[in-house]
Amino acid sequence: MPKGVIINTLSIFIGGLIGSFAGQWLSDDFKQKMNMIFGACAMTMGISSIRLMKNMPAVVFSVVIGTALGSAIHFGGMIEKMCGAMQRAIGKILHTEQTGDDAQTRQAELLTVIVLFCASGTGIYGAIVEGMSGDASILISKSILDFFTALIFSCTLGMVVAFIAAPSFAVFITLFLLGGVIFPYTTPDMINDFKAVGGVLLLATGFRMIKVKMFPTADMIPAMILAMPVSWLWTNVIMPLL
Repeated sequence: MPKGVIINTLSIFIGGLIGSFAGQWLSDDFKQKMNMIFGACAMTMGISSIRLMKNMPAVVFSVVIGTALGSAIHFGGMIEKMCGAMQRAIGKILHTEQTGDDAQTRQAELLTVIVLFCASGTGIYGAIVEGMSGDASILISKSILDFFTALIFSCTLGMVVAFIAAPSFAVFITLFLLGGVIFPYTTPDMINDFKAVGGVLLLATGFRMIKVKMFPTADMIPAMILAMPVSWLWTNVIMPLL
């Protein structure tokens, strides 16, 4: 049962509903401080995952080549386009489409939220890990962050934030099922190196959230696709030659 996926979906939906009604009582200073705390928590999760690393060269190679590949094919841009289409669809359903400069600002913020909830490295990583091993701890930890993030963003964007839970569930349940297919072909070392690569993405996400450095986290996502094959090649092909 995809417990983590379900909990994460509910956290976004409930946080969005609460924020749309209670947002008027939260100050801008409070929102800014909480975003910094969310970033610190994301980095803590990333460091915890990186500690599981078994083959450092394989992890570093996956991150570097995966990010280079993502940048070359403009993977982040493709995600933004898909999220933009999702944003327009949600706006039509809830009749929240606007025009003018203020509308453009709000649409940019909503696009950021959609990317954060539906296409973040944390969510993709957590859903696949739960599908492979049944470990829902990453998605549950993310759910705590997502609840408050949805609450804060819905203070200004409204109830539309709550309905991002639907496409988020569709993305993560697909990845959960894919993880279950992959698992029989993996080894413990491959899984740990995969988690370590995901941890690097979590760390980069944390830096983005506290606005220290805007890492290209969307372009880094292909690194997770490379992580397990590269780990296998390092262990079974390269290491015996050294």
